[in-house]
Amino acid sequence: MLTKPFAELNSYVLYLRSVEFPVLRRTALELNALKEDEDNVSARQIAGCVLQDPLMALKLMIHLQRNRSTTQNHDITTIERAIMMLGVTPFFRRFGEIPTVEDQLANHPRALLGVLKVITRAKRAAYFARDWALHRHDIDVDEITVAALLHEVAEILCWCFAPDLVQQAFALQRANPGMRSSAAQKGTMGIAIPDLQLALVREYSLPELLITLMDPQRTDNPRVRTVLLACDLARHSANGWDDPALPDDFRAIGDLLRMDVGHVMQRVGVPADAPVLQLGDPPAPTEDA
Repeated sequence: MLTKPFAELNSYVLYLRSVEFPVLRRTALELNALKEDEDNVSARQIAGCVLQDPLMALKLMIHLQRNRSTTQNHDITTIERAIMMLGVTPFFRRFGEIPTVEDQLANHPRALLGVLKVITRAKRAAYFARDWALHRHDIDVDEITVAALLHEVAEILCWCFAPDLVQQAFALQRANPGMRSSAAQKGTMGIAIPDLQLALVREYSLPELLITLMDPQRTDNPRVRTVLLACDLARHSANGWDDPALPDDFRAIGDLLRMDVGHVMQRVGVPADAPVLQLGDPPAPTEDA
């Protein structure tokens, strides 16, 4: 556990490169259950479990990149293809014993709650991104899903390995209404977590396509916008449907999907009586109306 901030971004990167990531206890239990029937388990079944846990997805992608064959001439950018490349038996052999988030943060209950919220947010972002990619007839929906799922891994890892520092950043932000989260993070951790995110995915040598899909400087690309808008919506809606940033999110998503704001709100599941409705177009009536 880090209790004092490092002096520079690279020190965080090197530290997080050296540690063994935990996964959700539920993931470990589900993988153990699948292993019991290893001979009849498919890569798709394992992928379904992995895609419920951004930390497990990250562990798999890092392992694949670090053990890349010299004959492999293309990047593996989806979880199912990664498992197929590795093989079911080697997968279970490599990931048979994994530490869990719950054990890692057993003495930090507030941090455990914090990291579970971020993981839920990441899964929600992946759900949104996948839905919109399907609507847009994206060339590879699974790539979009993985990029959105991994977009929050730096914050997740900070909660796991530097919980006191992250909580100090949130406390500073609460004490100074209007302070941006990046400023609060720099004030307590010496870095901004979004900067750590980009540095980490490059340090882990993730496929360049996935890195591009997470890059906020590439919003000219509609695939990148799909990922980033899904993450924005997941983050803002986690504060409630009355979050003041949501109307702008809905309008941007509408531009991406070529859909009016009302249909966007309906598609993402905004309740009909949510306070945010007065800030945007009313949802279109359903067929039953």
